[in-house]
Amino acid sequence: MVNPVHLQTLIEVVRLGSFAAAAAHLGYTPSAVSQQMAALERETGVELFHRTARSIEPTEAALVMMRHAAKVLTDIDTLRAATARAAEAAGRELRLGIFPSLATYVLPRVLRGEGWRRLGLDLHVSVAEPGDTVRRLAAGGDLDVVLVYQVGQSGLAWPHTADRQWIGDDPFHVVLPESWGIADGVRVSADQLGGMPWIVHHPGTGDATVIDRLFASCGLSPRVVAYSDDFNASLGLASAGLGAALVPGLALQSKPAGVVVVDVPEIRLARNIFALRPRGAAESSTTLFLDLMADALGSLPSRGPGAGAR
Repeated sequence: MVNPVHLQTLIEVVRLGSFAAAAAHLGYTPSAVSQQMAALERETGVELFHRTARSIEPTEAALVMMRHAAKVLTDIDTLRAATARAAEAAGRELRLGIFPSLATYVLPRVLRGEGWRRLGLDLHVSVAEPGDTVRRLAAGGDLDVVLVYQVGQSGLAWPHTADRQWIGDDPFHVVLPESWGIADGVRVSADQLGGMPWIVHHPGTGDATVIDRLFASCGLSPRVVAYSDDFNASLGLASAGLGAALVPGLALQSKPAGVVVVDVPEIRLARNIFALRPRGAAESSTTLFLDLMADALGSLPSRGPGAGAR
């Protein structure tokens, strides 16, 4: 097998015209250069130089080999660089826990962007509800960072071993069946919605507790016709005319036909979205990834009152 070092030496000998000049350029002794060229001749089975007492002349075979050697050495350098990048990427793994609507509407926008490609992270994703991913983060060793939400000040508890970074807010919106005859984007009061049928969270969940308190604070006692913790299901039921629902803006990214979004001044609530990671784990590439997530969340088109179904 031809030694790449010998190919590099050949190029310099031909370029500089002597073993001594090539040796000075490469940091070898003239004797070492002569030995390398003799070894290359044995490896290839061809004569590379016409030697005289005072000079050397490259043969035609040496000139042909030199041209090919330059490409071979370039390819070797390219291969080494690619191997180094692959090894580096393999060592920069990001194990992400993320809740479904953020995984559906925000994460793909990040992954399609140039900013993500520049990070060079090896991403492994686990899509699950915040309670599940937080427990796994607290257990250690399974996830590097989790993206979760909190509604109000109750519900999800943060592990005391985790650092928290705010990513953005996901406001709730009141959705009504279009068949009720109320125009999209119109402002209505909580009193006007009191006697209407509602699709709400199952009792006892953290989100339900916060929403129940909000409804009570504005004198709204919904007439419950369905319990659903799945916002897509709630939107589907609302579009079929079953009842009103309170859903976050992320869910409205796939707003179905047959629903309108109205503005209820008394109902102001949002899911606050945070990133959690083990305390002190401030790896710069992960921080840049979270910045990309925050930017993508903030750039989503509005689906609030009056935004229509663009």
